[in-house]
Amino acid sequence: MDNQTDRDVRTGQKIVLQKNGRWYPSMTRRRLAIAQTCCVLLFLVLPGWNSGQNSTGHKSHSAGALNGATDLQIQSSVLRIEFDRNLHSQVVALFGPTPKILAPFSASETVTGVRTWTDFALSASHRESVSDAFGAGERLSLTGKSGDLRKDVSVTMYADFPSIAIFDVTYTNEGAAQLTVRGWANQQYVLSSVPAARGPAFWSYQSGSYEKRPNWVLPLRVGFKQENYLGMNASDYGGGTPIVDVWRKDVGLAVGHVEPGPRLISLPVSMPDARHARVAVRSTRERTLQPSESFHTLRTFVSVHQGDYFRTLAEYRRLMMRQGFQMASAPDSAFGPIWCAWGYGRSVQLKQVYDTLPTVKKMGFAWVTLDDGWQNNYGDWGLDPKKFPNGDADMKALVDRIHAEGFKAQLWWSPLSAVTESQLLKDHPDFLLLNRDGSKRKISWWNSFYLCPADQGVVEYHKALVRKILGEWGFDGLKLDGQHMNAVPACYNPAHHHQRPEDSVEALPDFFREIYDTARSVKPDALVEFCPCGTAYSFFTMPHFNMSVASDPESSFQVRSKGKTLKALMGDNIPYFGDHVELSDGAIDFASTVGVGGVVGTQFVLPNLVKKRSTSDLTPERRKIFEEWLHIYKDKMLSRGQYLGGLYDIGFDRPEAHVIRKGQEIYYAFFARHWSGQIELRGLEDRPYRIVDYVNNKDLGSVHGPQATLSAEFNQHLLIEARPE
Repeated sequence: MDNQTDRDVRTGQKIVLQKNGRWYPSMTRRRLAIAQTCCVLLFLVLPGWNSGQNSTGHKSHSAGALNGATDLQIQSSVLRIEFDRNLHSQVVALFGPTPKILAPFSASETVTGVRTWTDFALSASHRESVSDAFGAGERLSLTGKSGDLRKDVSVTMYADFPSIAIFDVTYTNEGAAQLTVRGWANQQYVLSSVPAARGPAFWSYQSGSYEKRPNWVLPLRVGFKQENYLGMNASDYGGGTPIVDVWRKDVGLAVGHVEPGPRLISLPVSMPDARHARVAVRSTRERTLQPSESFHTLRTFVSVHQGDYFRTLAEYRRLMMRQGFQMASAPDSAFGPIWCAWGYGRSVQLKQVYDTLPTVKKMGFAWVTLDDGWQNNYGDWGLDPKKFPNGDADMKALVDRIHAEGFKAQLWWSPLSAVTESQLLKDHPDFLLLNRDGSKRKISWWNSFYLCPADQGVVEYHKALVRKILGEWGFDGLKLDGQHMNAVPACYNPAHHHQRPEDSVEALPDFFREIYDTARSVKPDALVEFCPCGTAYSFFTMPHFNMSVASDPESSFQVRSKGKTLKALMGDNIPYFGDHVELSDGAIDFASTVGVGGVVGTQFVLPNLVKKRSTSDLTPERRKIFEEWLHIYKDKMLSRGQYLGGLYDIGFDRPEAHVIRKGQEIYYAFFARHWSGQIELRGLEDRPYRIVDYVNNKDLGSVHGPQATLSAEFNQHLLIEARPE
C-alpha cells in the first residue's frame, strides 16, 4: 500500500492518507491558505451562512462576551444546530415555513470514564470560513470545561451539503493525574413522533449485520433496540455502512461518521416508548489520557431530510466522493440475465451443467455461473478431481463450451476462507487470522477459518488465484461470496507484526481493491460480483466491485429494499442483481427485481437431471413465466435506467412504490398484497402521458402531469409505463 503524508486542514498536524487511486490528492498548506482566504469573500455573499461574521470571516468570543444565540448556532438553508451554555445541542429542520425541532437539547456528545461527563461549561466560541475536501463552508467551534476535562467541539456545514452538519469533538485532560476513558458518544438524539400518527410512528434504516439477517429497512416498534455494531456480531457476521436513519412521515434524521475507512463503532437505535426514538454514534474503546493529552473521537455527522432514507445515503455517497471514493465501472455485459448452477447444489456434476445449457440458451440468458462445488476444498481452490479428472483441461473445456453457446462465464469463489486440512494452511499457517487468545476464527457456513486480509502473503495468494481463474481458465467474471467478506475481526497473529489488531479490520477494503484491480488488469471488462450473504454491505468495499446483489434475500421486500439502498450508495451505473428468483416470494417474483431496476437471474434445474423435487425445478408452467419475464426484462432494460428513489417513501407511502426513468419514459412499480383505489404518479412533467400496464400489455388511459392519479386495483404488483404523448 502506497502512502502519502498530508496535514489536517483543521489543525495542521500531519496525517497519512491512503493513496490507491481512489483517495483525494493532498492540498499543500499554501494552496489551502489561498482557498480559505478566497472562501471568506464567498461567504460574505452567501445567504444564511455569515451569521454575524466580521469582514475577515472570523469571530471569536470568550464566555463573558458571547453575543446571544447567534454565537451558539450554525445553520444552512435546511438545517440548524443550536447549543446551550453546557454544550448541549439540538437539531432544527428548516423545511417549510416553520422550523421543526427534530431533536431537542440534550447532552449530544459525552465521554465516559469513572463517570459520564455530560455538562461542559462554555468558555469560548469561534466562527470561521473554511475550505477543504468537502468544499467551502462555515465552522462553529466551542470550548467548555468540566473539572479537569476540556471539551472542544466544532460543527462544520458546507455549501454543497446543506442537509449535513459534521462534528469534530476533542477531549483534553487538563488535570495533574491520568484519566481513564472507557468510551464516548456523539450525536445522541431523541426524536419525538408526530401526534396522533396512524400506523408506525417511525421507520428506520439499520446498518448492522447479524446472523438472523434482518431487514435493513423496517418500522420501529415500542421496545425495539438494535446496537448496529460495525464490528463482529457473530463469529462471521459483521460490518456495515456507518449510517443509521430514523424518519417520521414529515421529516427524518440520520447520524453516522465520514471517516475514510471502517471503524469499530456502534450506531444504536431504540424506541423506548410510543412517542420517542433514540439514535447515537458510540465507541467503547478504552484509553488512558495523561496530563495535557487529548483524543479526537471521529468525524461524525447529523443529517436531516424529507422522505425516506434514500436521500441520506445518496448525499453520503456524494460527500464521500469528495474524499476520493469513486464507484467502479461495469461492462455492458454486466446487465445480462444470469443463470447459476447453484440449484444443483455442491454435488453439481459437469453433465448437469452441459445438459442444461441448451435450455438456458433458448430462454435467453446471457451469463452462466458455476457455483460452489467445483473446488477440492476451501482454501486451496484446486479442481475437484472427481469432477475434473483431467484437471485444468476439463475446466477450460467447460468455459470454452459456455463461450461457444454465446454466454459469458462466471465462477463462484469465497476469498479469505480456508479449511484446516487445506494444503495452504499446512504450508502457510501464518496466513491465519487469530483471536486474542491465539485461536483460529471460524467461518461457520463452510466450516473453515479466516485468513488475514492485512497480511501481504494472503493478498498475493488471492491475486494469483484471480489470474488463474480469469487468465488461465478463461472465465469472464467472479462471484465473490460469503457473509464473512463484509468484515473481519481484529487480528492478533504475531507473525503479521500488526501495529494494532484493528489493522485487519481497516485493511479489508484494500484487500478487495487488490482483487478488483487484478481482475481488471487480466480482463478489462471483467465482472466482479460481490455477495456478502445476508449482511448489510460496507460502503468502504463498494469501490472495488462492479455488481452488487440482493445477497440471499429472505423475501421480495428484501429484494426491493436492498435494491433501493444499494442504488443510493452506489448509483445507477453499477448493476444490482436481484439474486436468484427462487429466493423471492413464491419463487417467481421477477417483478420486484424488474421494478427496482435490477438484473434478473435464476438457479433453475431441469427436473429430469435431479432426484429430489424443489422450487428450483423448471416445470412447464414456471418456464412459461420465466420466458415472459425475460422478454419483459430485455425489452425494457430498466437496469440501465435512473432510479428515482426520492419520489416515494418506502415506509409511509402506500402502496409501496419504486420509479425508474429511462429516456422520456417513466416506469412505476407498485407493490401491495391487495390494492384498490387511487395511486399517485409522481415525477411527471407538465404534459400528457399514456399509461400502459406493460406486463399485461393493457392500456390504462391518459393522465396529465405534473400531478396525476390513477385508479387501480391489483394483487401483489402493478408495473406501468408512462409514455409522453
